Amino acid sequence: MQRTLIISRSAVEAPQLGDAAPSAAVPVTRPPWRRRVAKLSRWLHIYGSMASLALVLFFAVTGITLNHQDWFANQQVTVERHGTINPSWLRTPAPDGVDKLQVVEYLRSSAGLRGALSDFRIDDGQCELVFKGPGYEASAQVDRTTGRFDVTETRMGFAALINDLHKGRDTGGVWKAAIDVSAALLVFIAVTGLILLYFVHKYRLAGIILFGAGAVITYIVYVAWVP
Repeated sequence: MQRTLIISRSAVEAPQLGDAAPSAAVPVTRPPWRRRVAKLSRWLHIYGSMASLALVLFFAVTGITLNHQDWFANQQVTVERHGTINPSWLRTPAPDGVDKLQVVEYLRSSAGLRGALSDFRIDDGQCELVFKGPGYEASAQVDRTTGRFDVTETRMGFAALINDLHKGRDTGGVWKAAIDVSAALLVFIAVTGLILLYFVHKYRLAGIILFGAGAVITYIVYVAWVP
């Protein structure tokens, strides 16, 4: 009796032991420096953003309040105070005839003035002092004969305070330096974000298009609607 051997097609086509396996796709290798730059950019962008988050929020919010100052016009409060200064401080042998330090410190303590002294004018009959700070202004007229002073103090409210901080108006050198640092941080975040976008191939083209569109729209708004 003859036996018939049936062999399936798949068995025939299957690779035999020792046959070479089909060649796999060769992965694309990228230079090591690209991975390091992308990783560093991501790290700098994330932690730079978090470090400057409070400043970014502050300048974003105050950008709105600064653009709508009329919303807060009723916050201003003006008060007047009166008193007397020792007349001997107003007639001294000093070159200008006034002990300025004593006058300023007495007005601060007795009238509750704050802010930085921005002006101190002296004439034969009186002295006039001006104090300024963010959201604050006070002026004092002092009679050099009697020592009587009249103070007008204006507090412009919380919105005016943060608006002046945004502008760096009457804030002193340290706060102006803080504004410079915040501006540098925003530039740093923007640059690291662009570098990071370069390495994200899936969204790079769309990101560049949106960046360019934003710049063009900003320019159009400036040309078309800014007087």
